[in-house]
Amino acid sequence: MTSLKEGDKAPFFKGINQDGKEITSEDFKGKKLVLYFYPKDNTSGCTAEACSLNDNYDTLTAQGYEVVGISPDSAGSHQKFIAKYNLAFNLIADTDKKILEDYGVWAEKSMYGRKYMGVLRTTFIIDEQGIIERVITKVNTKNAAEQILKK
Repeated sequence: MTSLKEGDKAPFFKGINQDGKEITSEDFKGKKLVLYFYPKDNTSGCTAEACSLNDNYDTLTAQGYEVVGISPDSAGSHQKFIAKYNLAFNLIADTDKKILEDYGVWAEKSMYGRKYMGVLRTTFIIDEQGIIERVITKVNTKNAAEQILKK
């Protein structure tokens, strides 16, 4: 579970997107940012979440939000995921898990009694000054955009 909370300064991040282009938190200064962390491209929950954000992308951007997804998948995996679902936003490949660790979302999980390290699905809403406005830890993947837009 992340230790970051509302009112905290969002950690700096730097990563490579689906096109091999560097993206940093500095790129979003003066903009509101939906920074969402998800476990894996092309899985049912992650696809539902990405499609919810994509289907409501115009509404989110009209309200001043930029959307960026981060997972430990490769840039190539992100490229295929974006192409398959025609996603309108960047996905960062955090293969070394640095951003995931900085945001406290790379943690021990448990399934069927087996413990393993994985991504805790979490969404951070970050304001124009880089301050965390909201942390959504119980993401409703099918209605992720509605969760964000509901203040």
